[in-house]
This record gives sequence, structure tokens and C-alpha cells, in this order.
Amino acid sequence: MPANVREIKGRMKAVGNIERITKTMQMIATARFQAMQKRAVAAQAYTRKIAEVVSELADSVGSDAEGVHPLLLQPEESTGKVAVLVLTSNRGLCGGYNANIIRKVNEFFREHDDAHLEVSGKKGHAYFKFIGRKVDVYHDEFDDSPSYEEIEAVANTYMKDFVAGKYDAVYVIYTAFISMARQEAKAVQLLPMQPPEADKDHGAKAETMYDFSPEPEVLLAELLPVTVKTRLYQCFNESLVSEQLARMIAMKSATDSAGKMKKSLGRQYNRARQTAITTELSEIIGGAAALDQ
Repeated sequence: MPANVREIKGRMKAVGNIERITKTMQMIATARFQAMQKRAVAAQAYTRKIAEVVSELADSVGSDAEGVHPLLLQPEESTGKVAVLVLTSNRGLCGGYNANIIRKVNEFFREHDDAHLEVSGKKGHAYFKFIGRKVDVYHDEFDDSPSYEEIEAVANTYMKDFVAGKYDAVYVIYTAFISMARQEAKAVQLLPMQPPEADKDHGAKAETMYDFSPEPEVLLAELLPVTVKTRLYQCFNESLVSEQLARMIAMKSATDSAGKMKKSLGRQYNRARQTAITTELSEIIGGAAALDQ
């Protein structure tokens, strides 16, 4: 077999192996996406409803009333410092998922260059290490499906530091899952809470009238910390859903490209093999003719 035919055959085998790998990764990402989407949708209803109730409570208490919960107020003595948590992926092969988050982070740092930086995800940590930016806290405790209790511990730390006046605000930069066709990197303010604007893109502000018992101040003190925790948990959920969707799309594109390349190599192989056979036949016929002379 001529060298070029063997080379094409070897490339066909390699491309076929890659196609099988990317197809498998696509199937895994699809399964994970479906499972995480169910979890995110289930938590989303609770997150929106509690934001609606807290919004009504905050309106009832008013901004001038004494004893307004500290999670709703800017610190009395401003430090001029903010904290930001960046949610990236632990693995690659997910298209422009991490690049979009990094772009949003760079926009954020143009306004808050001295922000206290916390990162979740190996890709984000590797990026900041590469550019030489200090990561104050690296959250390596989260896997592909962090529990509510794990997120709750992080939220408690943010609330404690914010109430103590360590930061003027706390932000989360993540990829919001809006629909199958739209995922958007966002920088959202976690603290101080702004209940009247909660989830305004989804219309969480309802027309329902509430009668509260016990007093709104008591309920607000109880529900505000829960709202912060559920919001942060929802950020993680949507980030993971968007990651798996991006990986699913990227692997499908890679599988399709590998399939097209395999077909192209197949045509090249057939032409090269046909050329080799024609050359061998010509040599045989030429040799036979020489013997007859």
C-alpha cells in the first residue's frame, strides 16, 4: 500500500476516534444539562417567590423606619471596597463560556480595580494566575453539583463581613441561564439587597396584597438572610446549567466537524487508492507488453 494511502487511512482512524469521544462527551453533557436544568427551574420558583415576599416586606417597613435590616443598607462608614465572586468552570471544552465571564470580569475591574476577588472554578483561577492578579479566596470545595449547605456557608461569610462593614457591596459574576438560546454573563449585586428590583427581568414584582403576621420587621429579619442564600444558590445553579449547555453545543459542533472531515478523508482515500490501483495495473500491463516483444 502506497505511503500516502496509509497516511490517509491513519488520519481517518484518528478522526473517527475523536468523533466517538466528542459524541460521548456530548451525550454526557446533555444528560447533565437536563438534570441541572430541572434543579435550577425547581429552585427558581422558590427564589422568585421569596424575593417577591421580601420586596413587599421592605416596602411595608419603609426606608426611613428605625431598625431597617442591615442587609438592606449601605454601611454607615464606607470603606470604598467591594467583594466579587466569579463563577467559572472546572473543565474546558465548553466553547466561549469562560471567555464571556472573563470579559465581564474585566469590565467590572475597570470600575472596581481593588475589589476583593474570590473565584470558583479551576479555569478562572488559572486565568488570574496567568495574568498575575491576586485571588484572595479560591473556592476549590465545589464539584459539578454543589449542595445548598455548601453555598449557604459562603453566603453566611459574605453577610457577616458585609454587616461588619468590611465591604460596601458584594457582587457575583456568573452566566445567567435565560433560555436555551440565550445565556448571558452578568455581574449582579448580592449585598446590599435591593428587593424592589429583585428579578425584574422575570417580573417577580407581583400584584398580590399581603397581610403580615408577625410584624414586617420581624419577618424581614428572618427572610432576608434566606433570600441572600437562595439567590447565591440560584447563581450557582444557572452557571452550571449554562456551562453544560455550552459544552453540549461545543461537543456537537466538534462531532459534526469530525464527521465532515472523515467524509472528506474518505473521498481522498478512495481517490488515492484508485490512483494506486491504476498505477499498478499500468505497470503490470507495461511489463506484460515488454515480455511479448
